[in-house]
This record gives sequence, C-alpha cells and structure tokens, in this order.
Amino acid sequence: MNKQILSFFVLSIFFLVSCGQKTAETEDGWTNLFDGETLNGWHQLDGVAEFEVVDGVIVGTSVPNTPNSFLVTDKTYGDFILELDIRVDDESSNSGVMARGQYNPDANDGAGRVFGYQVECDPKERAWSGGVYDEARRGWLYPLTYNPEARSAFKLGEFNTYRIEFIGNTLKTWVNGQEVAYLVDDMDATGFIALQVHGIGKNPENAGKKTYFRNIRIQTENLTPTPFKNEVFVVSTIDNTLTSYEEDNGWKLLFDGKTSNGWKSAKAETFPEKGWTINDGVLTIESSDGRESANAGDIVTENQYSAFDLAFDFKLTEGANSGVKYFVTLNENNTGSAIGLEYQILDDERHPDAKKGKDGNRTLASLYDLIKADKQSRFVRPIGEWNKGRLIVYPDNKVEHYINGLKVVEYTRGSDEFRALVAESKYAKWDNFGEAEQGHILLQDHGDEVHYKNIKLKELK
Repeated sequence: MNKQILSFFVLSIFFLVSCGQKTAETEDGWTNLFDGETLNGWHQLDGVAEFEVVDGVIVGTSVPNTPNSFLVTDKTYGDFILELDIRVDDESSNSGVMARGQYNPDANDGAGRVFGYQVECDPKERAWSGGVYDEARRGWLYPLTYNPEARSAFKLGEFNTYRIEFIGNTLKTWVNGQEVAYLVDDMDATGFIALQVHGIGKNPENAGKKTYFRNIRIQTENLTPTPFKNEVFVVSTIDNTLTSYEEDNGWKLLFDGKTSNGWKSAKAETFPEKGWTINDGVLTIESSDGRESANAGDIVTENQYSAFDLAFDFKLTEGANSGVKYFVTLNENNTGSAIGLEYQILDDERHPDAKKGKDGNRTLASLYDLIKADKQSRFVRPIGEWNKGRLIVYPDNKVEHYINGLKVVEYTRGSDEFRALVAESKYAKWDNFGEAEQGHILLQDHGDEVHYKNIKLKELK
C-alpha cells in the first residue's frame, strides 16, 4: 500500500511538473513546430531530398539530379518570431529557412516552385549566413557585404541558433546571438516556414551530405521586436522613408519624395524650373538630346559633406547616362557638368561611353574615368529595374562604391595611387582633383532619362 501511495505521489508530481512546463510554454507564447518525433504539420515541395527524424532532429539528406528541396509547414504565418538550430557538416550543404515562403504550383511546367524570403545558411568561404535571399524571385536582398562583421557568426559542423523576427514589413535576423540582417520590405505579408536542402546538381560526390534542424519554435502573438544594439545598415524597399532605428543612428533623407527641398541647380541658387520632375516619389531627369548638362542641368545638395555614407536607388532607361558626383565644389567655372568624383550611372551595353576611357573605367558603378567597377552581372538589375547604389567616404579618405550590396570599387583619396590615376585621366588639368575637404552631392543631367529615389545619407565622424 505504501508503495502504491508512493508511486501515485511520484506520478502526480511528474504530471504537475509536466503540466507546469506546458503551461509555462503556452504563457511564454512559444509553439513548437517540430515535436521531436514526427514530421506532422510539415510537407515536402520541389526537390526529392530525403527528410527524416533521427534522435529528435530533422535530418535532410542531399541527392543528385533534383532541385532545391523544401520541408514546408502546413500552416502559414504573418508576423512571427522564429527560433531554430541548424547544423551543416560540409561546405556543399548550402541551406536556409524560408520566412513567409510562397509557392507557385504552375511554375516549372507544372512541377511547382517555392519562392520568397530565405534566411541563408552559407557554410562556404563567402559566409553570408543570416543574410536574406529572395529565392527564385529578386535574388540577394541583404548579402553580408552590408554587415561583414556578422560573417564569422556561423560555425561549420556545429549547431547554430537562428532567430528570425518578421514583424510588419521588418525582417531581422540573428545567428548565435550576432545581429546580422535588417531588411524592410513589404512584398509578402504572410507565408509558410520551410527548411531547405540545397540541390547539388549532377555532383555525386556531394550526395548523402546532411543538414540538421532542431528546436524549431515560433511566437505569433504579443510580439515585442528585439532592438539591435549595434548599428547595421538597413536595406529598405519602402520609398523615401527612414526607420526610427536609422534616424536614431544619424541617417537623413536627402530627398523626401515630394519636393525639391535640399536641392538646387549646380549653376543657380534655385531648383531648375524644367527638366527635373518629381512624380510618385521619384526624382527624374527628363530625356533631351543626350548632351551633358545642356538642358535642365545638374542638381546639387544645398549642404556640403566631407565623410559620409550615401545610399540611393536609381533606374536607367535604355541607352541612358547619368552619374552621382561627390566632393563637388562648384569652383571650377567649367562648361558642361560640374567637376567632382563620380559614381557612374550608365547603360553599359548601349551607351558608347562604356567603351571609352581606359580598361572599362567608365562603366556602371565605376569611379568615372579612374577605376573600373569589379561587378558581377547577377548583382546588376536589368535596364528598367531599380538598382541600389551606395558610396562610403570614411574620415580617413578611404572610399567604397557598391551596387546592390556588392563592393565594386575601393580607393583612397589623395593617395599616391589615386593621384597617379588622376594624372592619366581627363581630370589631370584640375589641381588637387577629388581632394577637397568637403563638397556637394550632385545628380547629373546628361540628356537621358534616369530616375532616382530613396536617397539617404549619414555623416561619419
């Protein structure tokens, strides 16, 4: 009898503790998406990589001759905070987590296609784990060129803890507690969660490599965003707006999307009366006859800047030419466009200027007539689509050009190498070209239709 009472007492305690754990979990707001035993609540899409449960872990095994494979939640989610652990043991095992994933059953001739936001698991030397890739749609949205310090967070051969917050239009990621990506985008409001085993093509040597997922849990109610403690660059596709996080870190809009406030003609104290237009949040230089600054003329910021981080979106029309110039002093009194360092804006395929200069130093995103941009074609959007430009001038005079997150030019103003390049360029006749302590930002009128928006700047100290 005593043993029965003791057994009953032990079972009662176990039941109460179990209930307490479940209650605490419910009160905490977390829901387990994986019960540790089965794949209930999940289904597979696209490729035929193998997914199974082994010792409380979802194990995905790669197979050749199949596309990317996704283990997808039966449910879809809007706002959420997701946490999980991911492990890969081989560099070939690129993976990721779909956040608000989408599916088109008619794609690939009816075979279907998963697409949408994917938080990357990148074990290769590039190390962009935690970055955001728009699977089968727009490509990279937040490569870790925007946050290079986070490239060391992911550990090959170990379980890595991912935290993904997707609240409203804001997607933020962490890997092993390291702040990684900050994306503001409103393409998809809801979607599924999915675990990826990347396709390996026809490479039999990579067959059988495994990717591991565990401790998958989600919050969907009473969500409190986690603030980033450190400053990272925010990639936003929401036109002409700043997040409060950006404002707190010193970013300012140079174009408000509605007016010409803060801008003037490069040759007058007022904004041009014609040629430059503002419609639907876009600043446009209209097409004329292709001549340099012969119609509306260049426009410049009213303020001058010395060290800064400048980001802008631009869209070219076919065969168009323009440029974003910096350290423009307006002291040269020259005809044509004002003098300054230039981030080239150009249709490389159709505008003849791309073939001039030296070794391609007049092509898109180059330091015009001085340094060719080292671009990768997959990081350049086609003519008629928006590209994200960025140029950073550090207090030590190091300068970087970026396009869609990829660094393509790096140099130091005033260095011996820089001055040697200037001496062999069209700028050789200008004393101390590009070495002014401060200058205006300029948008160029080269007689072609080009569009700008989302122009923002942070002064650096």
